[in-house]
Amino acid sequence: MPRDAFPPRLLLLFLSVFGTSHGCLQDPASAYRFTGAVCRLTYPAAVVLNEKTTKVIEAAFQHARYPSVKGEKSLLFIGKVIYGLDNLEIHNLTIGRSTFELNPGEGISMEISNVSAVFRGTIQYGYGSWLVNIANSVDFEIESQIDLGINPKLYCGEGKVAADTSDCYLNFQKLRLHLQGDREPNWLKKLFTDFVTFTVKLVIKGQICKEINKVANILADFIQDTAEQFLSDGNISVNIGVTAAPVITANYIESYHKGLTNYNNTSAVINDSVFHPSQLTENRMLYFWVSDQVFIPMLVAAHNDGRFQLNISGAELTELFTANLSSAMPEFIRKCLLESGSPELRLWSSSIPFLNTSTLGTTVWVGASGQLHCGSQGTQTLFFQTDMTMDVTASYADKKLSLQGNRAEISALQAELSLQNLPLSDLAQLEFIREAVEKIGIPKVLSVLETELTRLLDNQGTNLFDISNPEVLPRDGFVVIQMDFGFPHHLLVEFLKKTLQ
Repeated sequence: MPRDAFPPRLLLLFLSVFGTSHGCLQDPASAYRFTGAVCRLTYPAAVVLNEKTTKVIEAAFQHARYPSVKGEKSLLFIGKVIYGLDNLEIHNLTIGRSTFELNPGEGISMEISNVSAVFRGTIQYGYGSWLVNIANSVDFEIESQIDLGINPKLYCGEGKVAADTSDCYLNFQKLRLHLQGDREPNWLKKLFTDFVTFTVKLVIKGQICKEINKVANILADFIQDTAEQFLSDGNISVNIGVTAAPVITANYIESYHKGLTNYNNTSAVINDSVFHPSQLTENRMLYFWVSDQVFIPMLVAAHNDGRFQLNISGAELTELFTANLSSAMPEFIRKCLLESGSPELRLWSSSIPFLNTSTLGTTVWVGASGQLHCGSQGTQTLFFQTDMTMDVTASYADKKLSLQGNRAEISALQAELSLQNLPLSDLAQLEFIREAVEKIGIPKVLSVLETELTRLLDNQGTNLFDISNPEVLPRDGFVVIQMDFGFPHHLLVEFLKKTLQ
């Protein structure tokens, strides 16, 4: 049975989400191992998307341009009548009741009833014989009421998901011609009515079906570009091209994406992903499945791009070291913080980070280095280097990303003072540095990452979405992000501006 709550206009958004790819595999199951990210859009999401896509389609139709059409007919006593339709435009489009059905393993079938529109244009005509020769034009309006049906098939062609919308039909329930002033002879009005009825049914049908495909492509490009921009920052980007055509079931549409990090003209490779559809449920509106094999190359690129650096100085640095630590602060550190004019702590990643996700969270391994500068030349500079292992869980609430460090291990700690140029060997001093890294350094770094990642998400427009009850669920080798949402009005406005240019 068709489901009215799942509207046909959503086809356009489905196409836009699925993106582009090179070399799609025909069998989705064989593409799983090359898939870094998966998007599942479930049935309830349709209601939210429908509230916006109706306006998109109306705007597209109202700005369509139809080709001029000409014809001729010979009439007794009058002679040959030549006529044509020019400047045909569509106005006042309203979309009535719609039904929509997902056909598992086949495609989508949709019907839109009571589509009302007014077509306006000019009829150019001329007629005559050896007695009379007349050429004239008259403006006209056509009131129409149409039932639209379309049965698109989604497939993977030329490196992207495409829709075959050739199975498209229109049933005209009403088609009424109004000539300007209705002063023309009855026989002429009857001729034009017959001509318009026949011509409009052909021209409008073809043009509307073309417009459906055109709007789908425009919207697909717009959302694809937006998604690419969302996952790009500086020299780092992510290829979200699809690995196979989307799968359609009775309850959702699911797309499979590469998720390959690009950095300085090099690209990551994924060929042993652990994805399986059973890892996602159907209880929420939107799901994202993201493999560790997406996150790891992103960490590598960020490290190589020098993103993991942090400088802390002045009062902010002094305030951090007021934390209650069990180890006694070494005298040279106390003097550096309290007696020097401009203490500065510089931190950076000294080895490529690595991560592994399990049901307990995401475990991150990284080598970190730091320098504590005490101002002027000739004063002590502390240099230290360590390997760290930490468990981190993420959440998103009130439009803010939160990172929670649950466990940290500090190992292979090495330190030295610049003036001595020898490794620091005092165990008490090493224990203070270790404890400071664990209880001061890691929480501070996570806090800065929270702020910066939230800022990055805001810059890409995440804060403009009405996201409800988002959950980040760590699993073995991947993360599931599930949520309900409200479609952001700003995306609709941006798309309409782009479409109407």
